[in-house]
Amino acid sequence: MLKSLSFTVAALALAMGSALAAEPATPAPPSAKGGMFVTVGGMTLYTFDKDAPGKSNCNGPCATNWPPALVADGGKAAGDWTIVTRDDGLKQWAYKGKPVYAWVKDTKPGDTTGDGFLNGAWHVAKP
Repeated sequence: MLKSLSFTVAALALAMGSALAAEPATPAPPSAKGGMFVTVGGMTLYTFDKDAPGKSNCNGPCATNWPPALVADGGKAAGDWTIVTRDDGLKQWAYKGKPVYAWVKDTKPGDTTGDGFLNGAWHVAKP
């Protein structure tokens, strides 16, 4: 039983780690494409109504489904883009104080399947 539990915990940790690393951390803020902000790979970014200004409230399982747009070492705030420190100590991009995230169910660039999710709490991030 202990072996089975250890395997389950290891698998969960691997899954969480891969979700958080779905896109590489970037030293520059996300770019705008088609009227919305996107990752380096062109995936749509979102904001979460339950975040406080300058603070991510999407942690644990939430961050597994909504991977934060992470800041690479040496990343610097620019214009309306700031950097927030997450509860796990990682740095995340924020636009006008609102942290931005990808959505694991978007499968290709341009998908916006997370818009309006959770009773309208998630929104496509726009300039």
